[in-house]
Amino acid sequence: MEQEKEKREESEQEKWVYDGSVDSKGRVPLRASTGVWIASLFVLTIEFSERVSYFGIAANLISYLTKVMNEDLKTAAKNVNCWAGTTTLMPLIGGFLADAYIGRFPMVLFSSLVYLMGLSLLTMSQYIPSLKPCNTKTCSQPRKLHQVVFFLALYCISLGTGGHKPCLESFGADQFDEEHAKERKKKMSFFNWWNFALCIALLLGATVIVYVQDVVSWGAASLILTILMALCIIAFYVGKSFYRYRRPEGNTLKPILQVLIAAIRKRKLSCPSNPALLYEVPMSDKSQGRLLCNTSQLRFLDKAAIIEDIHVGQKDNPWRLATVTRVEETKLILNIIPIWLTSLTTGICVAQGSTLFVKQAAAMNLKLSNSFTIPAASISSAAAIGTLISVPIYDKIIVPNMRRITGNERGISILRRISIGLAFSVVVMIVAALVEAKRLRMHEQEILRAGETDQKTMSVFWLIPQYLILGFGDSFSLVGLQEYFYDQVPDSMRSLGMALYLSVIGVGSFLSSFLITIVDHVTEKNGKSWIGKDINSSRLDRFYWMLADVGGFLQYFIILVRFSFIIF
Repeated sequence: MEQEKEKREESEQEKWVYDGSVDSKGRVPLRASTGVWIASLFVLTIEFSERVSYFGIAANLISYLTKVMNEDLKTAAKNVNCWAGTTTLMPLIGGFLADAYIGRFPMVLFSSLVYLMGLSLLTMSQYIPSLKPCNTKTCSQPRKLHQVVFFLALYCISLGTGGHKPCLESFGADQFDEEHAKERKKKMSFFNWWNFALCIALLLGATVIVYVQDVVSWGAASLILTILMALCIIAFYVGKSFYRYRRPEGNTLKPILQVLIAAIRKRKLSCPSNPALLYEVPMSDKSQGRLLCNTSQLRFLDKAAIIEDIHVGQKDNPWRLATVTRVEETKLILNIIPIWLTSLTTGICVAQGSTLFVKQAAAMNLKLSNSFTIPAASISSAAAIGTLISVPIYDKIIVPNMRRITGNERGISILRRISIGLAFSVVVMIVAALVEAKRLRMHEQEILRAGETDQKTMSVFWLIPQYLILGFGDSFSLVGLQEYFYDQVPDSMRSLGMALYLSVIGVGSFLSSFLITIVDHVTEKNGKSWIGKDINSSRLDRFYWMLADVGGFLQYFIILVRFSFIIF
């Protein structure tokens, strides 16, 4: 009888998904007809269109600002970094609202429509006569109205990304049940193949879309992106019956604050040696979520779960008593702070790929033949190629072999994967500095030989190594960060976890802009700014060496900080 009962329970567990999610009608999801890769394909479709749009704009934006809007290199780089930073920080707001109040699916749908509005404005700024930069193909000063509408369109896209990006990736990962062995392994591969799809999008955005922008017009490229986004929004909505949904759980930051205050209130108490004496509410329903076990890190917070006999009704006061699960969720959030800080070097490195690296390319020989010239921004597709090469190798070769060696289900730990990616970011800046120093020497030799000339002798393919290494690093650092920030936050904060990952890139962009301002201010006092009005009068090689030094120092410093968290 007992064996038959166990078999029925296993069969029930296999048939239904008890991870706190629901289907489109609010019921416990049926495993066979919801979630996993079928649902993820619909999610990947709309993410693919959004990334093609973003990379198509971001890769060539600095060229548009310098060539059409006639901004100097320093101003254009800061404007690109400001937009990229805003775009990747807005998800902090969107992710919080989705987790707490709105839900991930409604937030994705709403923000996609906002994104579509931004693309539509971008298209109109190129086709409506009164909104065009000017009436001729070239103009010394674009219309103010065009500048207003153009930047309004860009920041509408930022606003749309704020709800789209963090919710969509966490929504895709929600389609896999962590408590189910087969689905858990598929979920580990999900983040690898998610980034593989993003790199295909980057490749198309940085080649096809950029080529249309340079050869046909920005208007034609914007129209293509608008139509693609509209079609993918429809496809995403059509797949709603296949999805597994998670209900919003209210303000997800409030419980963390309650734990901190409860621990401070009981700071004079001693933690019991037996964790079983700490307060926990037993699970009453399989669909309510997961309980977390007590850990030895940040023991001070355990005091929030100590039961005090002298206070009547304290169990009804979450500001005085927290469960072990709430305490452990708070520990998870605090433990990611050092990792977030460490990863800012990656964000700074990524920021160079869409700004100064592109201007490097523009100052080099872009000709493949007498009749065909590569758009400067298209060279960034080499980063996508690097990731496209490394992700399958990592997922299909490295992970299976490392599983056998280490016994770790992931092959190597997430933190080790991130550390490898951070090391790549330092190598990228070193290679970029060496290539730029060589380019400047060749430019000076050309001036000595033929005087002032527009001839560019150094091939743009010299930039491929630094972009490839950037792509290799992204397959370790960015993919690892995505998995880490999804896995190491409470279930109710998964969208906010993805937003924290994106904020690494956003803050990195702002830090890059800040460093450009500081470096320009300091070095121009010596008569030659490292980042001048144009790239040939600048010394970007020295700027890259500085970033490599800062990146290496910051990594060692934050590692020490993380160890202090563990000891404490």
